[in-house]
Amino acid sequence: MSTKEEILKILENNRESSLSGQALASSLNISRTAVWKGIKALKEEGYAIESVTGKGYCLKSESDLLSAEGIALALNDPDINLIVLKTTGSTNQEAKARVIAGASHKTVVLSEEQTAGKGRMGRSFFSPNQTGIYMSLILKPDLEAADAVLMTAGAAVGVCRGIKKATGLETQIKWVNDVYYQNKKVCGILTEAGTDFESGMLSYLIIGIGLNVFVPEHDFPGEISGTAASLFNKKPDSLTRNRLAAQIINEVFEICDNLGNRSFIEEYRKRSLVIGHQIDVIRRNQEGRQAIVLDIDENGGLIVQYKNNEREILHSGEISIRKKDS
Repeated sequence: MSTKEEILKILENNRESSLSGQALASSLNISRTAVWKGIKALKEEGYAIESVTGKGYCLKSESDLLSAEGIALALNDPDINLIVLKTTGSTNQEAKARVIAGASHKTVVLSEEQTAGKGRMGRSFFSPNQTGIYMSLILKPDLEAADAVLMTAGAAVGVCRGIKKATGLETQIKWVNDVYYQNKKVCGILTEAGTDFESGMLSYLIIGIGLNVFVPEHDFPGEISGTAASLFNKKPDSLTRNRLAAQIINEVFEICDNLGNRSFIEEYRKRSLVIGHQIDVIRRNQEGRQAIVLDIDENGGLIVQYKNNEREILHSGEISIRKKDS
């Protein structure tokens, strides 16, 4: 860890408290000049650090840049490997490259922005700078490929739990991978997997999460302005994206570590926006087919009934759904 990162770790751990240059220097066994240079570098990166003569340095509450140092403070598992970028095309693509390079289980790639964020079925995901949480969690689970759908459902519940713990807000889930707040989409989840074809087991799983935390400076683009939203219009004083990201990471990994007991499925059902509602089932290159959603099964599949009373269990990757009565 560099001197700058060590200083940031201490400031994050003492946010809103002033620490003298001498105290920082003594703690890190470096010179006060080295402390000054580290503080200067952090300020140039955009951290809101107040320097007060006679008091020292203070990381202000409005400072809200993503950092490994800030996120790590609230993680339950100290062995999670955090990679925080200023910008990237797509955190899922970056995560895949890291997997190829040998990234370990429970590596998390985060970025302040994505220039080519991805959604399901080739759609783009709007990912402006410093207003959201864009991250990809790398797992190397001992699971069959068919369980990837279940992992997506588990991740959706984990996102909702993390939001609740960090902000107190209650969110809902539109099957299978979208999280909604006040009837608008605030989060999309894209799960991608590598499979060992001989064994049928997962060699790795990447769970991409894109969460709109604050309204972008110029709002959402016209094509999504009617459906997309953020959790907040502006940053609450008591919240940082680091803490929110950490809570989501904690909850998603907790569920994925205990996927076999399926206990989260009941919460998934309770948070569902579609159970009991009319939907259009849309397969590629086919007309939509009207159905009513009856339930969600223990594997995360959507149980629907068509107008001719035919029932079917739908799995993500095969279809999209459009809620009819929203």
